[in-house]
Amino acid sequence: MSQDKEEIGSVNTVPSPYDDAMDALSSLITKRSRADKSNNGDRFDILFDYIKMLELEEPIKQMKVIHVAGTKGKGSTCTFTESILRSYGFHTGLFTSPHLIDVRERFRLDGSDICEEKFLEYFWWCWDRLKASMLLVLNTEKTSDEVPMPTYFRFLALLAFKIFAAERVDVVILEVGLGGKFDATNVVESPVVCGIASLGYDHMEILGNTLGQITGEKAGIFKSGVPAFTVPQPDEAMAVLVQKASELGVNLQEAEHLRPSDLHLGLEGEHQYINAGLAVALCSTWLQRTGHVGMNNLNQNTPVPEKFIRGLATASLQGRAQIVPDHLIESESPGDLVFYLDGAHSPESMDACAKWFCLATKENRSPSYNQSYNDAKGSHKSGKNPIQILLFNCMSVRDPQLLLPRLINACASHGVHFKKALFVPNTSVYYKVGTALPTDDAQVDVSWQMTLQKVWKSLNVREKGRDPENAKLENSTVFTSLPLAINWLRDSVRKNQSVRFQVLVTGSLHLVGDSLRLIK
Repeated sequence: MSQDKEEIGSVNTVPSPYDDAMDALSSLITKRSRADKSNNGDRFDILFDYIKMLELEEPIKQMKVIHVAGTKGKGSTCTFTESILRSYGFHTGLFTSPHLIDVRERFRLDGSDICEEKFLEYFWWCWDRLKASMLLVLNTEKTSDEVPMPTYFRFLALLAFKIFAAERVDVVILEVGLGGKFDATNVVESPVVCGIASLGYDHMEILGNTLGQITGEKAGIFKSGVPAFTVPQPDEAMAVLVQKASELGVNLQEAEHLRPSDLHLGLEGEHQYINAGLAVALCSTWLQRTGHVGMNNLNQNTPVPEKFIRGLATASLQGRAQIVPDHLIESESPGDLVFYLDGAHSPESMDACAKWFCLATKENRSPSYNQSYNDAKGSHKSGKNPIQILLFNCMSVRDPQLLLPRLINACASHGVHFKKALFVPNTSVYYKVGTALPTDDAQVDVSWQMTLQKVWKSLNVREKGRDPENAKLENSTVFTSLPLAINWLRDSVRKNQSVRFQVLVTGSLHLVGDSLRLIK
């Protein structure tokens, strides 16, 4: 096998039972824009028809749910929350999105992705039950157009409820997929407690053009009489949260912000202390309201319990402030090609990503490095020059005029300048689950990546990001595939023995997931 083929991996062409499930799941993905609500299957109330078909009405009512919405930080908050409650010995169920490599990542039982055997069992149970119900619908007054198969995310949410009901978990932690009010997770009518993570501008084509409108959609998870917590928010957003809470009789409180001096977190980045504070508030309230622990809500004068500390320290979430040495280069030249991966895709999250990346590259270490990198730290030859490179893509609904300047300026404020930017299309595609990694496709459409490159060039980072020693490097390149970009990086490391490459992968969780497939 040639080196190139070894590096990008080979594709197994023999379909497996899991592949069959992924093909079925892919058939539920609509190619309509998310803002197109012309299909009857997009109606929120139809979710309750599906729940009846799957006989999940009573099981959902019995679930002790923690429900979390937000623009950024909601996935991290849910991860901290699950880890804390698991440290108490509870049987936990966590539903998050999106996945990075395998769809099973969305369903965690006791901190681990659901195993393939159980996933297939519950997947086909739901699939077959819904398909059979569709046939029955044809013989009723409703037409198949009125009750179609659920769309992709809705099916996954229904599957999550089935998994957690069948596995009899003690607590269900639900991360909202998009928005809140009309999200598939919002069929839970009486959660134990709700949380709103940091709010900002995202999915404006669906949620609204103002922060107030977006916040109103997120606050749609509030339920009458159910306590809720949030974090410091922009004034416009906080005003809407307070108003919505007042209308529903919700006791809305701002969670205490934990300090780095207080404890260590399993997820990197100073911004994670805000998410951890929200998780602590959610867990303490859940423990109270379910009668498991008699404790008051934690505040600055209350020491964080040991089990909370353990849960916060052991939380893990791929693709968020994650540092991974390249597995091939690591064996040849330890530490010379390291990827810094963060799925930031909003202007606010770009700020946090940039700050984390700058601190991590300057320190040259992090608790989240794997052991091989820690062992290799002392093996670097003196005088090796660290070079920062950006590997970037974002969805076309994002505005690169907002994202790239935010990232570049935030990095520059910390003295970090990228010597080169690589723009690539995502390997995985939105309309296909579990797509294989291609080698290259000369026909691939990279017009969007060319647009990103134009934005990059307009920032005039060529002079800022270069020094005489590295003037030979081009400023930016568009690659037709991610494997080609990864192989270019590997070849560059081999040809330049005097440098170390620190590669920031960001702009899209899909890009982060695709990169992890190749480098781990």
